Amino acid sequence: MESEQLFHRGYYRNSYNSITSASSDEELLDGAGVIMDFQTSEDDNLLDGDTAVGTHYTMTNGGSINSSTHLLDLLDEPIPGVGTYDDFHTIDWVREKCKDRERHRRINSKKKESAWEMTKSLYDSWSGWLVVTLTGLASGALAGLIDIAADWMTDLKEGICLSALWYNHEQCCWGSNETTFEERDKCPQWKTWAELIIGQAEGPGSYIMNYIMYIFWALSFAFLAVSLVKVFAPYACGSGIPEIKTILSGFIIRGYLGKWTLMIKTITLVLAVASGLSLGKEGPLVHVACCCGNIFSYLFPKYSTNEAKKREVLSAASAAGVSVAFGAPIGGVLFSLEEVSYYFPLKTLWRSFFAALVAAFVLRSINPFGNSRLVLFYVEYHTPWYLFELFPFILLGVFGGLWGAFFIRANIAWCRRRKSTKFGKYPVLEVIIVAAITAVIAFPNPYTRLNTSELIKELFTDCGPLESSSLCDYRNDMNASKIVDDIPDRPAGVGVYSAIWQLCLALIFKIIMTVFTFGIKVPSGLFIPSMAIGAIAGRIVGIAVEQLAYYHHDWFIFKEWCEVGADCITPGLYAMVGAAACLGGVTRMTVSLVVIVFELTGGLEYIVPLMAAVMTSKWVGDAFGREGIYEAHIRLNGYPFLDAKEEFTHTTLAADVMRPRRNDPPLAVLTQDNMTVDDIENMINETSYNGFPVIMSKESQRLVGFALRRDLTIAIESARKKQEGIVGSSRVCFAQHTPSLPAESPRPLKLRSILDMSPFTVTDHTPMEIVVDIFRKLGLRQCLVTHNGRLLGIITKKDILRHMAQTANQDPASIMFN
Repeated sequence: MESEQLFHRGYYRNSYNSITSASSDEELLDGAGVIMDFQTSEDDNLLDGDTAVGTHYTMTNGGSINSSTHLLDLLDEPIPGVGTYDDFHTIDWVREKCKDRERHRRINSKKKESAWEMTKSLYDSWSGWLVVTLTGLASGALAGLIDIAADWMTDLKEGICLSALWYNHEQCCWGSNETTFEERDKCPQWKTWAELIIGQAEGPGSYIMNYIMYIFWALSFAFLAVSLVKVFAPYACGSGIPEIKTILSGFIIRGYLGKWTLMIKTITLVLAVASGLSLGKEGPLVHVACCCGNIFSYLFPKYSTNEAKKREVLSAASAAGVSVAFGAPIGGVLFSLEEVSYYFPLKTLWRSFFAALVAAFVLRSINPFGNSRLVLFYVEYHTPWYLFELFPFILLGVFGGLWGAFFIRANIAWCRRRKSTKFGKYPVLEVIIVAAITAVIAFPNPYTRLNTSELIKELFTDCGPLESSSLCDYRNDMNASKIVDDIPDRPAGVGVYSAIWQLCLALIFKIIMTVFTFGIKVPSGLFIPSMAIGAIAGRIVGIAVEQLAYYHHDWFIFKEWCEVGADCITPGLYAMVGAAACLGGVTRMTVSLVVIVFELTGGLEYIVPLMAAVMTSKWVGDAFGREGIYEAHIRLNGYPFLDAKEEFTHTTLAADVMRPRRNDPPLAVLTQDNMTVDDIENMINETSYNGFPVIMSKESQRLVGFALRRDLTIAIESARKKQEGIVGSSRVCFAQHTPSLPAESPRPLKLRSILDMSPFTVTDHTPMEIVVDIFRKLGLRQCLVTHNGRLLGIITKKDILRHMAQTANQDPASIMFN
């Protein structure tokens, strides 16, 4: 009767004794799951087939009768290479945690033996703080360097400072006594290209020459950037945040955080920003900071030899990256916690805080913007917000959510098309075309010609008496000599209406070009373009509400707050709220985003409008799809990543997902003491599985442990070189005691030390909802399925990802990393 039920469930195999084959643990692309802290027993008596009765999921160990062992049975002399990982593989969090505990226990046991051992213990304790300090120092210094170089090269497209070539436009005119208030950016020391080449400062000839030089420099910078990326460091392209999220969840991408990537990303980020492409440097700065963290972690054995500990450093580095990108140290810590990290213990929170502090301190010391502040966008508004303004703020939130949903779908569709067509084979040509279109369209409009950060700054800035922007061209009835902070709402002049039309064109241009720019083969961040789109929309709405309040101050919504001659509406505040809403719509960040924006602008009083807009944009965006742009790119690239935010609501069981299925070959397993070296090598050569369950015998199917393919290969090669008498016919023994062999038999090979004695197991009736949760919270690579204590099958991360894709009506093959 039981076997009939098993058959109907779809995993009957004639008899349990015939189950001899494994696993979808193919090529160890299975998984970058969610990592949580977990406790494991130090010394457990692991009894044969010891399964907790009455539960659907247990940690069991099937081997070594009456044997006592640690979670990892470590060698006195470890085999070199065992416990390391190949490229595009997932780390074993259980093993890494155990290695770290063993190391910590060993250091503690020796520290009282001598002063030297005590010194080593103190060094080990402080190494975490040292590595995040170095990471913070390097991140701050590189961010300051990138900011200064990008400002200079951006201005190089328009002209050059003859008195000092290394000065940008603003610095060139600082010391000049010949500037006027209306034309404060013009001075004899700064020469446009038209003045240098044809000797004309005004007129059609001057305009055309400046236009040509603008396009020439934009294409030169873009070509140089994409060429450097293609030749020296292909991993330096893009934002880097999707890959960092995947790496922090346990996946290994060799070289992604290496020194070449760091050097090329730093150089090409300056070139990409200076080329005028619709991209920002904030996302890539997180990648730069994580490269610094990864490189410095190799100076400390505690982190260089343990992949799980290294990811704690990378979490702190990502906080430092946002800290210097936005001048928002607290926002950086919250960004690391909310957006990129899944394993984030309290110790990592403190170190992230410290790394962000050090990085911000260094950036402030460099003072790249020359305003004695960490950020370019610092604003001070002098009027409070009023209750009726919540309605336009929420409307901006709706716009942000709609923009986010549109951008994610359009950008992913374009990136998918790039992957599937010949166009993707010519990345240099694509960058040149996008840069050329951007430069040709951007130059005639003063708001698109501006550096995007400068544009956001102008849109955020309130109109004071010293502002000469056309956005502040109001009809002024007050005494011009009277300088006050609060200027009452006034009717808009010709300049304001002209500026609104230019901003509308700039908005359309930014929306279209950002879709095609994000994902090209140069460093490209999304934060600044999204904020620019939101700031443009917000400023237009702000001016509209301001004029409405001026001309209709007797309406009931304005009557209570907006008196005649009062400064009631601040258009710059609407730009700030719109920027936050659009960034929230694209990334689906909430808490960290609000904190970043108020640190970015100093607008602490305006937290409630920011919260309302960001929450609205998230709700509207989630109505069209729950994943943000980074999760969408992770899925597009097929990275093995289990998102903690994604809910699993189906009622399937472990038996429905495990391998082998009905028509699959049998499970590939090892027995604990009756296979030879040749048998194991043949199995390794004939299969592509990443690991093999070890059982007591084919008859009993009782589980002993789990051996990884890489560890088996390394251990056998090492034994052949270092141990005499190990030949192809040598018996391989995974048991604690070697079985008695005939006298003429070759020397047996004992491999118990590489065996994971406590692989995680669940029963066949465990709900998949629980299995998925276990994979996310423990960061498992694979999980064995048992029935009445006997091995039945295996579930890997790839199986779970395929199953989740099938239940979401997606093609399971399309989500796997290639």
